Amino acid sequence: MLIDDGPERRIIKGVGDVRELIGESCTSLVDAANARGFEDVPAPVDVDYLSPLAGTGAFRDFYAFEQHVKAGRAWRGLEMDPDWYKLPVFYFSNPYAIRGAGDVTLAPGSERFDFELEVGAILGRGGSNLTPEQGAGLVVGYTVLNDWSARDIQKREMLLSMGPVKGKDTATTIGPWVVTPDELDDVRTPTGFDLRMTCTVNGTKYSDANWSQVYWSFGEMIAYASRGTEVRPGDLIGSGTCGTGCINELSQTYGEDKFPFLKVGDVVEAEVERLGVLRNTITAPAEFHELRPGIR
Repeated sequence: MLIDDGPERRIIKGVGDVRELIGESCTSLVDAANARGFEDVPAPVDVDYLSPLAGTGAFRDFYAFEQHVKAGRAWRGLEMDPDWYKLPVFYFSNPYAIRGAGDVTLAPGSERFDFELEVGAILGRGGSNLTPEQGAGLVVGYTVLNDWSARDIQKREMLLSMGPVKGKDTATTIGPWVVTPDELDDVRTPTGFDLRMTCTVNGTKYSDANWSQVYWSFGEMIAYASRGTEVRPGDLIGSGTCGTGCINELSQTYGEDKFPFLKVGDVVEAEVERLGVLRNTITAPAEFHELRPGIR
């Protein structure tokens, strides 16, 4: 694993992802890295960034930015539900689909493939029935998160009162870095951090928001996730999409001609200030088969 330690970049021996570094419990990624020791050789300047997480830990994706929630409900013909301001709701997504920078396969059967610009929090320790303060203390690092979505498939599923399921199942990308919370203390706000969130497609700006606009804090989200159950070290928590953070929202507001959905060959760069730029290229979908004659 590559570590950016101030002016130097070094490699930790025998560590392939953050979960291996965390182990059964971790309060500081810096301390855990120092305990593992570093290679004597300097890390390369140019690297291909893989996902910071591998394996099968839980991935809960929340719905914590008000602007995006309002737009999403309008897309489904619904008014804003007052209960959203009382429940930090989430869904469980596919941990096997988590990957890093690089190629993202377009969802099979989708003609309205979308990005979703989010922040991800990685837990270093576990717990149950936590307070928001305790929940916030479990976070060992933040990373850029892009939750790819097949909007046409998602809409069909959710009209049947289920989902999101296959509409969100193809890929979730995270990276390129994991940044420890102490590095962001100087821009902390009541619910997030004063850090700009942007996304471009083929160099054209699509999204522009700020992490401080989030309604629910990660501490509150983690506390809710732990209620009556547990969260564990290495779990990934997604903030949900920021305002303007997806094509679905933008195309409804400004038109699909100005903000078209993604196609093969498109390059998407999701950026959160201080967390880096996560760059992905859309590739051709996998072949899929009929479930029954005429039913795909």
